[in-house]
Amino acid sequence: MNRLTTSWGEFELTRFPEDPRDTLRAWDASDEYLLRHLHESGQDLSGTVAVVGDRWGALTTVLAGAAGELVQITDSHLGRQATHANLARAAAGRGAVRLLTTQDPPPDRVDVLLVRVPKSLALLEDQLHRLAPAVHEGTVVVGTGMVKEIHTSTLTLFERILGPTRTSLAVRKARLIHTTPDPGLRPGANPWPYRYELPADAAGGVAGRTVTNHAGVFCADRLDIGTRFFLKHLPEDLGRSRVVDLGCGNGVVGLAVALREPEAELVFTDESYQAVASAEATFEANAAPGRKAEFLVGDGVAELPAGSVDLVLNNPPFHSHQATTDRTARRMFSGARRILRPGGELWVVGNRHLGYHATLRRIFGNCELVASDPKFVVLRAVKRA
Repeated sequence: MNRLTTSWGEFELTRFPEDPRDTLRAWDASDEYLLRHLHESGQDLSGTVAVVGDRWGALTTVLAGAAGELVQITDSHLGRQATHANLARAAAGRGAVRLLTTQDPPPDRVDVLLVRVPKSLALLEDQLHRLAPAVHEGTVVVGTGMVKEIHTSTLTLFERILGPTRTSLAVRKARLIHTTPDPGLRPGANPWPYRYELPADAAGGVAGRTVTNHAGVFCADRLDIGTRFFLKHLPEDLGRSRVVDLGCGNGVVGLAVALREPEAELVFTDESYQAVASAEATFEANAAPGRKAEFLVGDGVAELPAGSVDLVLNNPPFHSHQATTDRTARRMFSGARRILRPGGELWVVGNRHLGYHATLRRIFGNCELVASDPKFVVLRAVKRA
């Protein structure tokens, strides 16, 4: 846990799930820069303040006692849980906060729009389009991010969708974005969600199928090469197995199982609201009429009972925003072991250099190489007891 000192007080903030071994902070210099700017400029926060993309709830927690109506909009279940926890710790003097996801309707009117620039340019584009109708001539729009996260394309989106845009000087490698709303601007239609057909050489029975990708989902316009390799090496003859597509993204892996195994029970889960919406749309567009599946937004497989699953399929991320870490993969593997029945299996695809085989051996006591190429490996671990 780390302490953030601001003009509104000091706040104990953590990421989620809380881990005493985690040395990564729940905020960065760009969050501090934005908060300092709001205080020093004497910004009026008495109206509706929308905070978009607040990664671990730092901005929301600090401003909860200052805004008239505060709304947080996030795509991350983990970020949302961190916000709950951080708000609970700072409960004294904090006002009510409305927590929305990127799949919820945005507020009808926004007087101050604060945007933490996301890693995904597509997600930024989608959110600016969705919020544009709520922005009026007097809305104050301020974005923030680290210098390496703000590009010409980032500024172009603000300018094309909301109005004239300029940037601040860099402070501690962070920068602010200032946009003056133009009520007469016509930004055109929101291009998200995006749909495309899977290539004819895609394995697993998914060739030619239509995929739906909501903004921000990994590899939005094509089949990523890791998934392409995984599709060639999925387990067969699953029968009535209960199968989890863990970190499902747009759901292509789980869809392949559903198409090939008509009796298998499918669960799609991801911590991204955009991803789960994508997986559900992809499944509904391609599965047999009446075929059912379960779609969960959550912390890995925490919502599933122990010993309730036969097979987990996983293509784990190795980034947490800008940080490179295997923490997410480790938690996914441990969660998979908990929900697997004895004899159940976890199948993982990953870059060779990440060394997941060693992590799986520590967690499961075993790991088998199923397939490999110069870039990827498919690994299999079995729950022995």
